[in-house]
Amino acid sequence: MWVERRASAFDLFNYAIMAVMSACFLYPVVMTLALSFSDADQLGNATVGIWPVGYSLNAYRLLLSDDRILRFYLNTINYAGTGTLIMLISTSMMAYPLTFRDFRGGKLVSILLVISLFFSGGLVPTYLVVLRLGLVDTMWSLVLPPAISAFNVMIFRTFFANIPASLRESASIDGAGHFTVLGRIIIPLSKPLLATFALYTAVMFWNDFFWSLIFLRDQDKQPIQLFLRRILVLLDFRDVENSTILEVIQNISSRTVKGAAVIITITPILCVYPFLQKYFTKGMMIGAIKA
Repeated sequence: MWVERRASAFDLFNYAIMAVMSACFLYPVVMTLALSFSDADQLGNATVGIWPVGYSLNAYRLLLSDDRILRFYLNTINYAGTGTLIMLISTSMMAYPLTFRDFRGGKLVSILLVISLFFSGGLVPTYLVVLRLGLVDTMWSLVLPPAISAFNVMIFRTFFANIPASLRESASIDGAGHFTVLGRIIIPLSKPLLATFALYTAVMFWNDFFWSLIFLRDQDKQPIQLFLRRILVLLDFRDVENSTILEVIQNISSRTVKGAAVIITITPILCVYPFLQKYFTKGMMIGAIKA
């Protein structure tokens, strides 16, 4: 029988806090969306709120006028998808053996992981390693360096350790090997963990432009972030030698183009959240319980 529960003062306080925080988070997005649809002729020095000043699609026409934008989008999706998949597989395979108490060398590996949290090789050594491996100007220069993170390994190990050992032992008695146990028992029971870190990693790859700027020389291999950055630089500095760009942007404000660039960039990754939401809410408490 369903019993109606009256909201307490504490519940009302929580609702009020969440409403205020939601408004603070949503306002910049709504303001940017309104700015992207504003008319440059009416914009001037006006302040954009939640409604556009006038209405114009010129900013989106400018950004979408280059046929290469589809290729840059596909590059970004490829980097984000491949990098996330590699991260989940490699991190799971490294964290799984660390859950065994009798694993030889497990303590040494854990110590090395902790040390890597405090000390990093830096930009120049990382570039030299990627260069010596012949990965410069390839997709692998972006997806392999962040494949394994010490922080991710520790969280994965903690989550795997909380899975009852009896499940592993039962599978081992039936003749299952470690890869079978990991792939058919541990991974299916770790969907909140995998979904949470898949989302974090996909967002990281989607927003990255620094490593792409360093490692990728061929423009056809670059992600959408560098493409939009290049357009914004042209708008900011008014490259007078590029007559084609000048003809397009003479009636467009750089403010509206920047707003449209942000909306175009964040929309695809925002579409991923609804599919991972139920796992994401469960995964928020990952690592809170000590193994």
